[in-house]
Amino acid sequence: MDIKQIQELIKFVSRSGVNEVAIEQENFKITIKTNQAPVYVNAALPASVAAQPAAVPAAAVPQAAETKAASTPAAEDTSKYITIKSPMIGTFYRSSSPDKPSFANVGDEVAVGKVVCIIEAMKLFNEIESEVAGRIVKVLVDNASPVEYDQPLFLVEPI
Repeated sequence: MDIKQIQELIKFVSRSGVNEVAIEQENFKITIKTNQAPVYVNAALPASVAAQPAAVPAAAVPQAAETKAASTPAAEDTSKYITIKSPMIGTFYRSSSPDKPSFANVGDEVAVGKVVCIIEAMKLFNEIESEVAGRIVKVLVDNASPVEYDQPLFLVEPI
């Protein structure tokens, strides 16, 4: 495999929702893993054939879009709230350790600069501070779950 084929395979894996793909050829072996929920596919096919099943996951994408469209009326109700978003990719933690209380709970008032959570990235624990003053209305992420850049973490009702 050349670098272009590897890059295309990586793009395919990230778009398809497959959790892991392993390909073995005569003197070449590659395994690509993602943090997505596992989807079980028989990947014992050459790379040129493996790209063809993209139609199956692509068919699932419109269903996901329909689900989001159905939930948008609920999202419209939250327009009066301010969203605290993740400034980085990492693992979201509500407290500094499992035996410590959460930094911010639903109903708590936060001020500008108050720590609301921690995001672990590359073994570094980064305190995330609120950029708004208000009351926490909803925590949008489960503790110890991965978060993406700019992913909503909290909904805050401004004071």
